[in-house]
Amino acid sequence: QVQLVESGGGLVQAGGSLRLSCAASGSIFSINTMGWYRQAPGKQRELVATITSGGVTNYADSVKGRFTISRDNAKNTWYLQMNSLKPEDTAVYYCNADLRLVGGPYQYRYWGQGTQVTVSS
Repeated sequence: QVQLVESGGGLVQAGGSLRLSCAASGSIFSINTMGWYRQAPGKQRELVATITSGGVTNYADSVKGRFTISRDNAKNTWYLQMNSLKPEDTAVYYCNADLRLVGGPYQYRYWGQGTQVTVSS
């Protein structure tokens, strides 16, 4: 039906950069909001950043000025550029999307499988 596939996670030293990608495929009519969340061990999943179809972005305070979310509507793909990474950014990062399926009037939220980001000190 619909699949979200993340890529780009890995191990990086503090101060380094990583770029995550999320590609959506399937019977997609339109994607409204695309986003990134993260979950560190023993903590709840938290919002990192979102971007609407119109390009309006929203960031968690902890990542403002360091992370940038962007999207390529033609490819149903969105990205999270992460700079100046800190050890506290270590988490599993999940992408999500609020989208409409072909032939359906309703919007649903889909999630990717998650990708590990580890920042060493």
